[in-house]
Amino acid sequence: MSQPDLFVVCKNCGSEVSPYVTECPYCGQRVRKRAPKLEREDRESEPRAKIRQPRMPSLSRLRPSEIEGIAPDTRPVATLALIAASLLVSVVLAAGLGFDEVGGLIVPLDEQPWRYATTIFVHDSLAYQFVALIAVGVFGTMLERRFGWFAPLVVFFAAGAAGAAVAMALDVGPVADSTPLYVVFGANGSALGLLAAWLVDDRMAARRADDRGNDLLGAAVFAAVLLLLPLAVTEANPVAGPVGAVVGGVFGLLLPLASRR
Repeated sequence: MSQPDLFVVCKNCGSEVSPYVTECPYCGQRVRKRAPKLEREDRESEPRAKIRQPRMPSLSRLRPSEIEGIAPDTRPVATLALIAASLLVSVVLAAGLGFDEVGGLIVPLDEQPWRYATTIFVHDSLAYQFVALIAVGVFGTMLERRFGWFAPLVVFFAAGAAGAAVAMALDVGPVADSTPLYVVFGANGSALGLLAAWLVDDRMAARRADDRGNDLLGAAVFAAVLLLLPLAVTEANPVAGPVGAVVGGVFGLLLPLASRR
């Protein structure tokens, strides 16, 4: 392999200059048209082994309603189904059926334990139903988005049925028209159960230094209204609400544990 000259002599001034320049740095005379190409050493001319770059994970395309960097909110199907079921029962009641025919709980109860789970959908007052279902929608949605569709269903039925069962056992409730029996209607126990489950989970997260910045004042207002409903609405049982809140608080402790498995 030929080696390049160490220097060339400028024909104008006689100075020795680098063979890799085209003009003499001393007089400016053009030495050659172009500088010679640099020849690589043999080891450099050999093809290098290709280094395999780690493949970076790719993200799927954004949905039309999705913002980059923010997880999309899922539709609270289970919570909406609970609200729709309660509204459907009200429509059936308006059509002329009685409370006992749509699953209302009338104390004492004779061999119909399924009414514990159905009476929470029965409301005689639109104001009572509106307040209870708003709370169910708000706190059921937040539980469903955190723990999945099964969470609001379990808390709703467990808290509501437990409240109705305790109220029946204590014979606490308004007296039904034209009958000496007590009635236990509505979703105040279920609503307070959902609220308590969400609140306990939120406060436990705050203790782990995971403050989610939720509106606790709004939750306190909801809780106060639901607890005071029996003073304004006769069918809102004063026992079912607190019992439902206790049951919901227990689920607030258990749901995070179940979701980690």
